[in-house]
Amino acid sequence: MVFRLQATQHVIIISKQLEVVLFGTILTTITTLMHAYVFWRATTVPVLVRHVARRTMVITGIVSWLLFLGARYFERSAEGGLATALELFAMNWLASLFLIFVAVLAVDIVTAYGWLLRRHAPALRGWGLLAGVLLAGLAMVQGLRPPVVETYEVTLAGLPAEHDGLVVVGASDFHLGNLIGPDWLTARVDQILAEKPDLIVLLGDLFEGHSPPDDRLLASFQRLKAPLGVWAVQGNHDAHYRGHESADMLAAAGIEVLHNRWTEVAGGLVLAGVEDLNRHRRAAQENDPVADSLAGRPPGAVILLSHSPWKVEQAATDGVGLMLCGHTHGGQIWPFGYLVKLQNPYLSGRYKVAGMLLIVCRGTGTWGPRMRLWPPGEILRIVLRAPPSAAGH
Repeated sequence: MVFRLQATQHVIIISKQLEVVLFGTILTTITTLMHAYVFWRATTVPVLVRHVARRTMVITGIVSWLLFLGARYFERSAEGGLATALELFAMNWLASLFLIFVAVLAVDIVTAYGWLLRRHAPALRGWGLLAGVLLAGLAMVQGLRPPVVETYEVTLAGLPAEHDGLVVVGASDFHLGNLIGPDWLTARVDQILAEKPDLIVLLGDLFEGHSPPDDRLLASFQRLKAPLGVWAVQGNHDAHYRGHESADMLAAAGIEVLHNRWTEVAGGLVLAGVEDLNRHRRAAQENDPVADSLAGRPPGAVILLSHSPWKVEQAATDGVGLMLCGHTHGGQIWPFGYLVKLQNPYLSGRYKVAGMLLIVCRGTGTWGPRMRLWPPGEILRIVLRAPPSAAGH
């Protein structure tokens, strides 16, 4: 049994290392191609050609590419404010470049790279560059805005009448680390408590996971209180560094992590939570997290917490009435959401799946760039309603 556990942990470590190397290689390759494309097309825009030497544009492209690579390389070894500045520059520049690239590429596709609208194509390309810059600016504004509170009314099968009107407040994907710190968390705790929740649920990726959690975060987490408790599940980022450290901080704050188990938070209301399904898949474990989390539960209404919106159909089949998830960020930066949706069909918002209601939070914080396009981050406010039969209607 010990050997099997050690082997599983070894597989997870190797998988993480390979994933980091692969991600870094892909990111560098894509960024290089986007730099080359954007600055190459910029050299064909009439207004730029008239006012900026082609050589200057090429040098600017090379310098920005080197700055990005340098920031990505040195941010890991830097400390304090320097690490934050380097990471913020690298991530925001990457997202801005992506938006500019998409806008310019769209113009090139529409004009067939100048074969259509031959006289106007170069000028339209300039408008594409400008549109990308404006979109990047808007995304920065949206990314820095406080998350909005989205309210859902949910009729939950099996909910006793005495719990009608119970308020659940949920949040996900804080990504606390270099770019999002204690002051941000303090403001989010204020927002959550302002909703006067009966139950608070945290849906994973609370920490960025590249380093130990900042001790200054503990005081804010300790302020989270609700009559039916504060509960959490872990996400893939929570386990990046050493998963037990993030779990230890939550435990010190009085927040219980549901790892493939359930608890009856009130008579007739069961709250269950699964381990991170990304980590479970990478480790190729044989257990069934959803089944494990629901095994032996008492009768009544069931809410399932899962960081990733996966195994949704199984949850519905197994009797879950409401499933709450995060992970996707709603794509965070349009049109990147279309790619995210290939792996996560349930991207954000409310879905009805085989009689079960699924709500996917688009994230309270941001991952990577402090940018969002279009919707801002969100905090879920869910008002539970008993079925008419239970309420005596």
